[in-house]
Amino acid sequence: MRTVLVTGGTGYIGSHTVVELQEAGYKVVIVDNLSNSYAEVVDSIEAITGTRPVFEKVDLKDREATLEVFEAHPNIEAVIHFAALKAVGESVEIPLEYYKNNIDSLIHILEAMQQYDVKNIVFSSSCTVYGEPDQLPVTEQAPIKKANAPYGNTKQICEEIMQDYRVPNPQINVISLRYFNPIGAHPSALIGELPIGVPNNLVPFITQTAIGLREELKVFGDDYNTPDGSAIRDYINVVDLAKAHVVSIERLLNGNNKQGYEIFNLGTGKGNSVLEVIKAFEKVTGAPLKYKIVGRREGDVEQVYADTRYANDELGWKAEKDLEETLASAWKWEQHYRSKEKERE
Repeated sequence: MRTVLVTGGTGYIGSHTVVELQEAGYKVVIVDNLSNSYAEVVDSIEAITGTRPVFEKVDLKDREATLEVFEAHPNIEAVIHFAALKAVGESVEIPLEYYKNNIDSLIHILEAMQQYDVKNIVFSSSCTVYGEPDQLPVTEQAPIKKANAPYGNTKQICEEIMQDYRVPNPQINVISLRYFNPIGAHPSALIGELPIGVPNNLVPFITQTAIGLREELKVFGDDYNTPDGSAIRDYINVVDLAKAHVVSIERLLNGNNKQGYEIFNLGTGKGNSVLEVIKAFEKVTGAPLKYKIVGRREGDVEQVYADTRYANDELGWKAEKDLEETLASAWKWEQHYRSKEKERE
């Protein structure tokens, strides 16, 4: 059984990816500092898959602790690096925390990989590296723009670090996955998006408002140059996204990583506006949403959605689930989690 280290593995995308890896037959070691997730997620992963992943509570800003993880698990063959702070708006407010956390953690992972002869890494990147794109849909060849926020800049810098690192270390194989907007939850409703504090992403704010946890949803701007004035994003089901990581790991471990450093866009290839998502949620759940239009949010781009042909053709992966099914899964997760929360009280 081949072993994959998943940093940030109790987080939203990380936990769904751990499930898919275990169901594909991999052994998983999770590293997470639980700064934006809960240790109980490990129990939920075990409940879904029947296998408990190894969990190490480690902050990757701590270089020695990072090295100790690799020392303790000498069979690691590949890393999926999710661990990062990821809120666009927050990154504008506390930029130094974002630079310190997101960049130092990658450097420490690469140093540990070098010391323990681990040659494969899948990096969790973002469509934010494209900024406000010149053309839509966005291909992998689109120019990297000056980031609108420190979060996006950390992803650009991390990609550059890995490219520079490969110059003297060409044996290191990298796949950088540029996500668009992951939403939804596992169909079991045992894991889903559970931000600590006030959500920064649209869909958990929608579900928390619908269930009565939030008073109302804020729509940031209705004066964009889009059909209904609200910003447009490419919303991808988190399970579809997780499966792309399994395909990427297999590509690396089977030696099919053709250029040594590869980039793939992960999206559906279709854009939906914020107001369209709200209407779709109301349609599939029957839950009315209270929302109001407010001013634009610092760091947001007007519209961005993926050209997914390269990922479809070269990686052999395609998003399968549509927006309505995905929103229904997010609502099922929210209801399940809140009912369990009441039982615990």
